[in-house]
Amino acid sequence: MRKIAIYGKGGIGKSTTTQNLVAGLAAMEKKIMVIGCDPKADSTRLLLGGLAQKTVLDTLREEGEDIEMDDVIKDGYGNTRCVESGGPEPGVGCAGRGIITSINMLEQLGAYEQELDYTFYDVLGDVVCGGFAMPIREGKAEEIYIVVSGEMMAMYAANNICKGIVKYADAGGVRLGGLICNSRKVDNEREMIEELAKKLGTQMIHFVPRDNMVQKAEIHRKTVIEFEPEHGQAGEYRSLAEKINNNTMRVVPTPLEIEDLEQLLIDFGIAN
Repeated sequence: MRKIAIYGKGGIGKSTTTQNLVAGLAAMEKKIMVIGCDPKADSTRLLLGGLAQKTVLDTLREEGEDIEMDDVIKDGYGNTRCVESGGPEPGVGCAGRGIITSINMLEQLGAYEQELDYTFYDVLGDVVCGGFAMPIREGKAEEIYIVVSGEMMAMYAANNICKGIVKYADAGGVRLGGLICNSRKVDNEREMIEELAKKLGTQMIHFVPRDNMVQKAEIHRKTVIEFEPEHGQAGEYRSLAEKINNNTMRVVPTPLEIEDLEQLLIDFGIAN
């Protein structure tokens, strides 16, 4: 089983990208479990057709620890197994700690003993605390993909995540599989992210163009592959799924200094 975590700046489109990617892999008849590691609990919404899934933490709070696997894992598009870790009540507690609690509970329930080709973790934002770093810190995820765009803060977050990968590479064996560019139509975006990937010692595994079909599908609570399977954007996600399925590149990245990131913007971006 390949254990993959998707990271990236908050708002960059991780959850949308992850769910459309998973739909592409499911269409290839891969057996997949998706674990949402975001307190908003929106990492599986498109796979479940908008079903408001009860999170692991909500279930624990309401029912105690005497729960069954089916209480927290629901079947989604293409027979994907969908889990939402959830988070604490607003203003109370640590969301990162909630991820730790949820993953430990899934282990106790035997969720990882299912017959699976992939486990995906969709992780909130940047690697800024131990809870959100757990999938890479404790070897739950071995393969990382970073969703990025040509915007400065998205690139900064990607670089910071690479620092986290370096920190835990020796202990857990985690490696970077590549960058996924979720386009924001920034000037020279493809070339800039390809150069960023090169400097990090990795690859831009796919460039996902910006298309309103993604939003249309989301309004209907579906992935693009389910909503409009013949649309060009569905083809982009199928291509991303195929590239990740065939990817053998695993690297310990070489993070950049902030000055080097700024120089990328000067060389390729709007300052040019």
